This record gives sequence, C-alpha cells and structure tokens, in this order.
Amino acid sequence: PFFESVDTFFYTPGMRTRAAPHVRDSADLKRVMVTVVIALFPCILMAMYNTGLQANLAIEAGAQSLSGWRAWIVEALAAGYVSSNIYHCFVHGAVFYLPVLIVTFVVGLGIEGIFAVVRNEEFNEGFFVSGMLFPLILPATIPLWQVALGIAFGVVIGKEIFGGTGYNILNPALTARAFLFFGYPAEISGDKVWIPAETVDTVSGATPLARTAESGIAALTEEFSWLDAFFGFIPGSMGETSTLACLFGAAVLIITGVGSWRIMASVVVGAIVTSSLLNWIGSETNPQFAIPFWWHFAIGGVAFATTFMATDPVTAPFTRKGQLIYGLLIGMLIILVRVLNPAYPDGLLVAILLMNIFAPLIDHYVAKAHIKKRKARYVG
Repeated sequence: PFFESVDTFFYTPGMRTRAAPHVRDSADLKRVMVTVVIALFPCILMAMYNTGLQANLAIEAGAQSLSGWRAWIVEALAAGYVSSNIYHCFVHGAVFYLPVLIVTFVVGLGIEGIFAVVRNEEFNEGFFVSGMLFPLILPATIPLWQVALGIAFGVVIGKEIFGGTGYNILNPALTARAFLFFGYPAEISGDKVWIPAETVDTVSGATPLARTAESGIAALTEEFSWLDAFFGFIPGSMGETSTLACLFGAAVLIITGVGSWRIMASVVVGAIVTSSLLNWIGSETNPQFAIPFWWHFAIGGVAFATTFMATDPVTAPFTRKGQLIYGLLIGMLIILVRVLNPAYPDGLLVAILLMNIFAPLIDHYVAKAHIKKRKARYVG
C-alpha cells in the first residue's frame, strides 16, 4: 500500500475502466485533494506570517523573550525581531507552524498506513486535506505531544473505525480538535491569547473573541479595526484569522466545483439572520447580543469553517436541498452557541460536528419528500 500510494500520487491511477458502461471524469480523489490544498495556500501563508507578527509584537513590547531551540532558529535566520519585516514574521511563524504540521503528518499518515496494511487496502490521499487543516485550527502554543494525540484520535475515532476515506460521518480534523478541547481545555479553550511564547503566562489575556463576551464589541474596536480582523492581523488559531484568505479559498472551491456554494451561502445567510435577530432582541447582561454580523465573520473561525469544514463532501449532505438546510442550521448554531454560551465563545466546532451527525437524516427526508412528490405527479 505504501509503494502504490507514492506511485498513484505522482502518476495516474493503475486501475482504469476500459469498457462501457462508465463515466469519465478528470477529477479523481488526488486532484480534489490538491485543489483543496491550493485553496488553503493563503491561509497557510497567513498562519506563518500572523503567528510571527504577533510574536514579534510581543517581543518589541517587552512582554516576552525568546528561549530554547526556537530562539536559536529565529536568531540564525531572522535576527532583529522587527515586527514590520515580512521575512522576520514568516521565519518566526514558521518555527511554530511547521513542527505542528510535521507531527500531524508523521503520526496521521503512520496510523493510516497501519490500517491500510492490516486491511490490505489502497493507501489513498484522503488524509492529505485533514493533515493540512488540523494545524491551521490550533493555537501556536499547543504542545507537540498534544498535536500527536489529537490527530491520532481524529484519524482512528473520527475516520478509520467507520471504514476510512469516504465512510466517515464526522470531520476528522474537527474530531481531533474536539478531543483536545475537552481533554486539554487549558491549552486550547480560547480564554488565553494564542501568542507564541516560551512562557505563555507572560502574555496571557482574553482573545479578541473571548473579549467580546466580557465587554462586547467596544473592547475590540479600541485595539483592532474591522479591517485588521478581516485581513487577519489579530491573535487566534494559526490559520483561521484571515477572512480575506478564506474568501480566496472559497472562490477556488466554488469555481472548481469541489466545494458546495449552497452550503457556503446558506451558512452565511443563517449566521446573518441569527445575529441580526439577536441584535434586535438585545440583552442587558450579555454584550455579545449586540455584535453585528460583519464582526462575527471577521473574528473567530466562522469564515474558515464555512469554507473548508462545512463543505467537506463526505460528511455534508449530498442532496441540493439538504445542503441548503444543513448550511442554514450550521450558521444559526454557530451564532447561537457563540452568543448564548459565554464559556465557549466560538461555536463552529459544536455546530459542524452536530450537523455532521444529522446530515444523513437530512438527506433521507429530502429524498423521501422528493419521491413522494414524483409519485403524486405520476399518479395524477
């Protein structure tokens, strides 16, 4: 399986349909995975740049100092820690992002390889996207052993026990993050600023999203502009902060047909309607009721989840009406959990995993209604 996976990754698949009936399509699994990675590329660049930027700003402010092996790399490649220098920011961010990425692929691919050998099945490219997504939804300060443990849980429990690629009912990357969130909340709960530091306590404080739960949107506008949040120059998970980068990815996925525009559009509609309704209702005790929808899409991971998580073709509904219902409910649940649950300000993880479970049920009733409609038309 390992040899065949390398062979099919760089060349064409060995199995071909040579006799009718068959359908020809140039978009096999490999090409779909590569397309998603291309769509992720701006988020990957922002993961390195913004992580380094936030770390450099903390160094210049005197909030932290470098130590350990990361300090040696940064000093050797980008001495000076000038926050405005793009090269320095990329180098500093890369020493946090790349180890997480490497650990994810070594552990995740290793487990997938073991399952492929034991089952005597083809070692496909299904993990390629999950392995790229998982580091982007993690804080830069997460311990590497937790990265290994999380991706192992996501691959085994979220994917392989269901049969592997194409059979899982839960998004593996989100399953891995959910395990870390509930297992090790201190490192990933979102109540501390995710600024890369050897001593995290020296720069502790509320994240932009968590800050809104305490003081509302006014607490953010004093420090960040909406454009800062839109471009991604704020603390947060490494690859989720830039809405602009996510919009590029959404355009690539929609144009190539890899991602469902119905799911993306319905998530946006559901989030806008729900946040506008909560704005109208208002609350004297919960300042998050007053957050407008354009801020909801600029902070946290709503844009990233809408583009890359909700549109997972395996765990999302297949029917067109089902995709609209699915996305609408995800958008509504994200805002409801974010606003109504102060202990968990970002509700995308709960919303998408919950709707992953209900996706087959949505498809079932949509198909059943369609059959009933066609049957009535035939009888008439």
